[in-house]
Amino acid sequence: MKVAVQCESALLQRSLELFLDTHLSSLKQCDVVIRDKKIMDAHHSLFVSSSMQADIKKPFSRSQLYLTLEKFYNKMVDIESVQAYDEEVLNSVQNPYAALEQQIEIITQEYKNKILKTVKAFYE
Repeated sequence: MKVAVQCESALLQRSLELFLDTHLSSLKQCDVVIRDKKIMDAHHSLFVSSSMQADIKKPFSRSQLYLTLEKFYNKMVDIESVQAYDEEVLNSVQNPYAALEQQIEIITQEYKNKILKTVKAFYE
């Protein structure tokens, strides 16, 4: 898991960087962004604060941080896999004959290969 840290508090920024040293990444390459200010953007963000709406409540330990990150990441991966499955189901609903067409294509290709093999064998 790749994590980026964007905090206005320099102390919190440095603490998170020390806790997450092996998981740190740039903002462009990260899976999760940890911030001390709630911002809605394209990144999957965790909010660190002492308020009740925070994903990670201050004060926190390294183990609490890792557990929260693991839960968040697993939930994010589950959501993405469900979305991929939904897209697959939607595509199959839009073209209910796709599997049949694929089977016919395979059989036709096999038949074509057998005919070509027979013709080549006849003329050799």
